[in-house]
Amino acid sequence: MAAEYTIAAVAAPVAVVALELAVLRTGLLRTARYWLTVAISLAFMVPVDGWLTRPDATVVHYAEQQISGVRAPWHIPVEDYGFGLALITLTLLLWQRTRPAAEGEGRDA
Repeated sequence: MAAEYTIAAVAAPVAVVALELAVLRTGLLRTARYWLTVAISLAFMVPVDGWLTRPDATVVHYAEQQISGVRAPWHIPVEDYGFGLALITLTLLLWQRTRPAAEGEGRDA
């Protein structure tokens, strides 16, 4: 019983942070606005994901053998937070990296 979804949910944010530290080097992870963006995104993710995974009328079904089984709050698999963080972070890092140099606050050249 390999928990592939759990492994991927842990690997995704680790890979994105490694990409930032080794290649992109935007400095974004050190900014307050990044962490505020993450907090706002997760604040919206909780009610939406909670609705999609609610036990009484589940829209998104997970193979229980592929996840850790930990769900919080409500019925949200904790793996969803890892993927959410990775997607938000990768999008912002790439956006930051591709901005023209004059706009690129905090970019290491």
